[in-house]
Amino acid sequence: MSTTVAAQAAAAWHERLTADAGLAQASWAQLADDLKRQDVVFGGRPLCTVLRPRLFAPDEWDRYRTQASALLSAFRAAKARAVADPAARAQFLLEEWEESLFVASAAQHADAPYEPLGRLDTFASPDGQGFSVTEYNGETPAGPFYNDAIAAAFEQLPITRVMARDWWLRPLPAGAGTIRPLLDAWERFRGVRSVPRVAILDWPEVPTQSEFRLAQAQFRARGIPCEIGDPRECEFAGGVLRLHGAPVDVVYKRVLFEELVTRAGIDTPVLQAMRAGAVLMVNGPRGKLLHKKTSLAVLSDERNASWFDTAMHAAIRAHIPWTRVVEARRTRGPDGPEVDLLPWCAGNRDRLVIKPSDAYGGHGIVLGWTVDATTWNAALATAVSTPTIVQQRVSIPREVYPSIEGGALALIERQVDTAPYVIDGRWVEGALSRLSTAELLNVTAGGGSQTPTFLVDRRP
Repeated sequence: MSTTVAAQAAAAWHERLTADAGLAQASWAQLADDLKRQDVVFGGRPLCTVLRPRLFAPDEWDRYRTQASALLSAFRAAKARAVADPAARAQFLLEEWEESLFVASAAQHADAPYEPLGRLDTFASPDGQGFSVTEYNGETPAGPFYNDAIAAAFEQLPITRVMARDWWLRPLPAGAGTIRPLLDAWERFRGVRSVPRVAILDWPEVPTQSEFRLAQAQFRARGIPCEIGDPRECEFAGGVLRLHGAPVDVVYKRVLFEELVTRAGIDTPVLQAMRAGAVLMVNGPRGKLLHKKTSLAVLSDERNASWFDTAMHAAIRAHIPWTRVVEARRTRGPDGPEVDLLPWCAGNRDRLVIKPSDAYGGHGIVLGWTVDATTWNAALATAVSTPTIVQQRVSIPREVYPSIEGGALALIERQVDTAPYVIDGRWVEGALSRLSTAELLNVTAGGGSQTPTFLVDRRP
């Protein structure tokens, strides 16, 4: 069993809940009431279903942040190469409409080539000394305001107050880390510091509407006008984008570009305003480049070795699992020697995952070790004709988390995903922590739980 400070604190947390059934029940009831009051739900169900935060010792979190910053330098190098060279950009497999929006946006933001917001989806390594990245969410990194609401609820729980007698506990906020870089980007865009009028745009039926309301409250608490709306409710005339008749300066875009273009069209008023430079869009079309799962193939592929310096190569080796676009070619395999990609993938499904380049919520993912050869080969055949990657399987960490099941305390092992938020493509601040008992760890897919991330250390 691990003897890290975080593991010791988790064990102490569980011991206190186990020893005092009243403490566990009171904490569970208070958590449920507080989250209901704050409307912290996803699709009508509670977003947090466990009674302990994700715990990091300060040195563990510092190591995570340092390693992430080193890796982000490689992502920036890949993006810079793609911005400058259309041939390099072709490796990311942008759709034609994505390419057109990317070019328009890149021209307007040449002095700020990195998107303000992002999120690395990672799994900690078995020894706890590193992590593997399975996605860079560079388009709509969700969850920061949910995180802060759940963290605020946890801070007031009876079990947290009991733990605080012997342990120093501090939540890692994420909402402020979303608003601050957005305002910094607005200052760069406008050339002067001023208070922008913000619009949060997504479809009215999406299950994350409750997070939009939490975000709106945080914007307004800082004196920033903020409205929530359907992108189709926007109008662009006279060089001004309006939502419900009110002018908009900054679009905090939570709607996905693919859905926006499919449902509202490439010439929807929001995109007209973006192309005209009338609004700042966060994140804009440039974010699609790294958001594509093909970005991991770009970093991993030996064809691009000259793009990166020695430190970047070390970070890529440490944190990016072997990844390739599914296509007929010869390439270096994960074990070193060159392989014929498609036949090799067909014969090694137990160690591989197939992922659509631009899907979300777990859609289209095929875990090779969970299917038979016929299903796997059919998925490979489909993948050749659509933008898809194949990726080496990574070890998913597991931790025990407490919850109330059937009216009694239960300690259940769950898979753990750590997704630190990326600021300006350079460093991380705060983290989304997700838990699941299923193989596919994704809250959007309908299972699992989000829990806040806390730093923990022993009190002297």
